[in-house]
Amino acid sequence: MNFSGFLHHDDGKTPGGETVGGGNHFFSPAAAMSGGPVQFSSPRLSLGLQTNVENKGGEVGRTGESYEVSVTRRSPESRSGSDNVEALSGEDDLDASDRPLKKKKRYHRHTPQQIQELESVFKECPHPDEKQRLDLSRRLNLDTRQVKFWFQNRRTQMKTQIERHENSLLRQENDKLRAENMSVREAMRNPMCGNCGASAVLGEISLEEHQLRIENSRLKDELDRLCALAGKFINRSDDAGSHQLPNSTLKLGVGSRNVDAGGGFTLLHPVFEIPSSHFYSGLNAPVNRTGTDIASGGVDEKSLYLELAVSAMDELVKMAQTSEPLWIQSSKGKREMLNREEYDKSFRPCLGPKPDRFVSEASKEVGMVIINSLALVETLMDSERWAEMFPCMIAKNSTIEIISSGMGGTRNGAIHLMQAELQLLSPLVPVRQVTFLRFCKQHAEGVWAVVDVSVDRISERGGSASARSSLSCRRLPSGCLVHDMPNGYAKVTWIDHTEYDETNIHHSYRPLVSSGLAFGSKRWVSALQRQCESLAILMSSAIPNRNKPTPAISSIGKKSMLRLAQRMTENFCRGVCASSSHKWSKLDIGNIDEDVRIMTRKNVDDSGEPPGILLSAATSVWVPVTPRRLFDFLRDELLRSEWDILSNGGPMQEIANIFKGQDHSNSVSLLRSTAMNASQSSMLILQETSIDASGAVVVYAPVDIPAMHAVMNGGDSAYVALLPSGFAILPDGQGTEETGSLLTVAFQILVNSLPTAKLNVESIETVSNLISCTVQKIRAALRCDK
Repeated sequence: MNFSGFLHHDDGKTPGGETVGGGNHFFSPAAAMSGGPVQFSSPRLSLGLQTNVENKGGEVGRTGESYEVSVTRRSPESRSGSDNVEALSGEDDLDASDRPLKKKKRYHRHTPQQIQELESVFKECPHPDEKQRLDLSRRLNLDTRQVKFWFQNRRTQMKTQIERHENSLLRQENDKLRAENMSVREAMRNPMCGNCGASAVLGEISLEEHQLRIENSRLKDELDRLCALAGKFINRSDDAGSHQLPNSTLKLGVGSRNVDAGGGFTLLHPVFEIPSSHFYSGLNAPVNRTGTDIASGGVDEKSLYLELAVSAMDELVKMAQTSEPLWIQSSKGKREMLNREEYDKSFRPCLGPKPDRFVSEASKEVGMVIINSLALVETLMDSERWAEMFPCMIAKNSTIEIISSGMGGTRNGAIHLMQAELQLLSPLVPVRQVTFLRFCKQHAEGVWAVVDVSVDRISERGGSASARSSLSCRRLPSGCLVHDMPNGYAKVTWIDHTEYDETNIHHSYRPLVSSGLAFGSKRWVSALQRQCESLAILMSSAIPNRNKPTPAISSIGKKSMLRLAQRMTENFCRGVCASSSHKWSKLDIGNIDEDVRIMTRKNVDDSGEPPGILLSAATSVWVPVTPRRLFDFLRDELLRSEWDILSNGGPMQEIANIFKGQDHSNSVSLLRSTAMNASQSSMLILQETSIDASGAVVVYAPVDIPAMHAVMNGGDSAYVALLPSGFAILPDGQGTEETGSLLTVAFQILVNSLPTAKLNVESIETVSNLISCTVQKIRAALRCDK
């Protein structure tokens, strides 16, 4: 994952008063000398900035994660690394003229062994304390003042080397700019005609006048382009223009429930600053194209995209800033639900009427997230980073076309045509396939909005009825409004508005989906909060673990374990949901319960999984237990023997644990099974547990012991083969009181180590019986049948 930008860099100093890095991180000398993890503190975390100083000469290398110094040679004018100057005091005879005493100086050169030892300590801790200096003086047979002066001189030498290197880079850049400037001036003095190649005569004009002419030409081209674009909107039908939204200056009351109350700010800038009321009203008017208009091909598709994006942005901002009567409290809980009657009065459907078989789902959620607006916008506009931020929700996504990359080198005004498959971790809920526009706009300093809206109607271009009937979900204006807060967090207001075909969803999941807890805004915000908190910890040098005896795992080893756990969870989600991006093939078996999904595939060259025939089985059941109680039961290593066949019938021992958030239930742990007799062997199990307000996940996989030891020592986790299994827990969405949970159980097993082997019925029955037995054991342990 790309986590760049999560560290907010301020000028920081070490406890000794010396500047060590370019960020607000503090180095712990005691931890470095003792061999423990180096502790850093990062009170303000924000995406988008990272300091990286590289020494091209091979002398100094620093990154945001570690601080390593290697010196190949010393400056000839500095003796700080190996020489020590001592001032001697004593009774010297005065000369005849009674002149003041001159202090004699002598140079003490350290031995190579002493220098090597001092250098090795300096790499680990440039600022040793009194105790460490005393220990060095004893070991090296030096005076404590000599050790102190050596470190002071060494730090000064290091600072000088860094400054010299930076000055060299600046000089090189300056020379490059001077050379470019000279070449441009030479070209202007001797202009050449682009058509015939002969000398061109510009006349006696100054450099400033020439630059003004170039700028005027550029502005004229820009004006012509915008006028041509405006003409397309001016010629729209009178019917569409009559329904324009009257508000051309949107008012956002951030932090206030009343839109017109004080403390808000006014958005004074339209999307394009063109002095034409017809053009601006056309941008803000909702789309009302008929199928005949689209099918005729007389309307430019990109113009329709632009019109749809602006209309969707206007609707999103209005829905985010308005409370009652547009949003009212749900009778089934504390969440807000959309008042359909008020919505129909306030907005005209930008995607046309709702299909007959479709139902609507709308939700709103507000939360504080440890991220800044720029970083969140960059994440949402990058398809890969968007999928990494929501790994359990996005099965597949891609950017089809970049219609606009933004203005002024920013994401302001960026419009992307994207497609995605949104998933819920259950085989009883189909994956939602959507093709949509994503439009990003900056409304004020530190205030951004990102909106999604489906384009299926435009993409079909008035296609056949069968093509339109295949549509199972469409995304009405949905997205988020992000407002930077003074404490480094961001206030995120998320709106999710979707129309979908309910007949494809299992009846036990329909209340959950219709409540918005399955695909709605609460799940997006909860996942964003948990992931940002986890990424903030991952980007810091010190990753916390449980306060109990654990194996010595380096910081690099912990991060390698977290990457392995991330891959394990992603593979688990792929085995539960049948997305088109995955290689699983669904099997239809007559004697298997219809609520159990069986899939298979072959692995030949993927080193992250064992080679051979792989089998995946998943099912979902209702359990009369709250999600939190069910989650705590399944993640407890002391209770695994009640349901897990890998436990060998006894309790498991937790030998390592890495926290990923303030809630210690979000963690990655390493478990070891207990061998009950001599014929059994112990086993290591990697487990990741995550929980938030929208649900929980418990994923685990047996791992090879030598391979896991290599990962804990910082080895590459990409070559560790594993097959994940686990559980996904969701509330049942039945009412205000959490009386039950929807539990998804999924297993992945290796049927045959030969990829060319054939799958037999016995293997399918075995994994099906394993799922049924596990569910029965869980229900019995929780006394669900009483």
